[in-house]
Amino acid sequence: MTETSPPQPMGWSESLRAFLHPRVITMLFLGFSAGIPLLLIFSSLSLWLGEAGVERKTVTFFSWAALGYSFKFVWAPLIDKLPLPVLTRLLGKRRAWLLVAQLLIMLAIVLMGSIDPVLGETQLKWMAWAAVLLGFSSATQDVVIDAYRIEAAETRLQAMMSSTYIAGYRLGMIVAGAGALFMASWLGSEKAHYVYAAWQWTYWAMAGMMLVGVITTLLIPEPEHQRAERHHYAAMDYTRLLLVFALAVAGFVTTFAISSALFEDLQTAVGGDAFVGFGLETLHLSLSIAVAVLIGWALVQVGAVNQAMARDTWIEPIAEFFRRYGVKTALLLLALIGLYRITDIVPGVISNVFYQDLGFSKPEIATAVKTFGVVVSIAGGFMGGLFATRYGVMRTLMLGAVLTAFTNLVFVWLAYSGHNVPVMYTAVTADNLAAGFASAAFVAFLSSLTSVSFTAVQYAIFSSLMTLLPKTIGGYSGTIVDSIGYPGFFTFTTLIGIPVLWLVWAAGKHLKVE
Repeated sequence: MTETSPPQPMGWSESLRAFLHPRVITMLFLGFSAGIPLLLIFSSLSLWLGEAGVERKTVTFFSWAALGYSFKFVWAPLIDKLPLPVLTRLLGKRRAWLLVAQLLIMLAIVLMGSIDPVLGETQLKWMAWAAVLLGFSSATQDVVIDAYRIEAAETRLQAMMSSTYIAGYRLGMIVAGAGALFMASWLGSEKAHYVYAAWQWTYWAMAGMMLVGVITTLLIPEPEHQRAERHHYAAMDYTRLLLVFALAVAGFVTTFAISSALFEDLQTAVGGDAFVGFGLETLHLSLSIAVAVLIGWALVQVGAVNQAMARDTWIEPIAEFFRRYGVKTALLLLALIGLYRITDIVPGVISNVFYQDLGFSKPEIATAVKTFGVVVSIAGGFMGGLFATRYGVMRTLMLGAVLTAFTNLVFVWLAYSGHNVPVMYTAVTADNLAAGFASAAFVAFLSSLTSVSFTAVQYAIFSSLMTLLPKTIGGYSGTIVDSIGYPGFFTFTTLIGIPVLWLVWAAGKHLKVE
């Protein structure tokens, strides 16, 4: 990051008082609101679908509903510019968008709870659409909260606001993870005895938890000082950009649907091999993305959207990054960003199904993974921050890559051990310590690559890129497990982390990011 004069550090007493600042406390509640939705798409939903008898590969495909987090940079400028009728006048720009996002989250969770997946493929499709709505609206909430945090207080409070936000986020994850599993179990649903009403009431209760965020939004003031914009465009320009994006998405969906039969035939022709199938599906997805990009490019070229706005919003931040580092180093860095968390995210998609298949109950999973594991990950993040401060970002990044890759081998041990609680806790401890440690270093690394001239867009692109490929591969994790079993799968996730070690080493040769 471009160097600026750092603010003078606060004393201990002043720092402690800062945690009682109203803006800082606000972030605890907004963080809680942001932490609720994610696990309702991932782990809690995977256990629900598993109990309902849905195929493992179908369960893991639902993780794609969270890909909205990987593309949130696309509509972030729209949120930053477009006013909402009536609400913007009553609440202000940030609070209006925040309230709408939270209400959409509640609606999506209620819709998911209103659908019983055992009733057939049609119901599963409706649940998938509700999950997509949840992913889109929760990613939107994250965008608005980030903007609110930056604008709501001076620089000296930002670190405290981030700390309370993360604490609230982790609490929200515990409620949506461990809390949801305990509640569904208490209401009588188990793998051998599925009770739809238990999951229905659990999801409706999680929707009610979002009232914490809604009430906070209604009570807090709108930021007094908002950032000056580099460029001023008409609201209609952003609306046209939204329509172009919608047409590009429609092209992606249409291409994917039309070509599905062709790729299914190819998969059958090669005999159903998991890795060949993964390659074919990657090609299938790449083709659909290429069509979407082509549609967007063509619409920009014919003037469907303000070309100067499109260039300043999307092209210039990327061009500046390549100018600053050069093409070779920039491509190396982008490869590292896109692959660094692959050994963490890919096995995480199927982890709850894995525990369930080994015979662990929901209370056991809730206690070990959703409560104990979250606490351990916080400790891992603290350790990663200390290590980075003492030894530098790149060394910490390398150690984090080694830990996240090779701790997956502990899950191979667990796969052979079966229902073994001590081994499960060993695996959860190793996995969460490694993930927390690596994440702390990676956030520092991404921040160091971001130009202050394009902080919002570049960081959004980086954070989106780091989850895009891992989440895409994670969607196929059920298919891979069906083919090679859990020991083979976790060995595979270890092996795909080895190229990351070379990328970290190579990046360290080109950079001085300490």
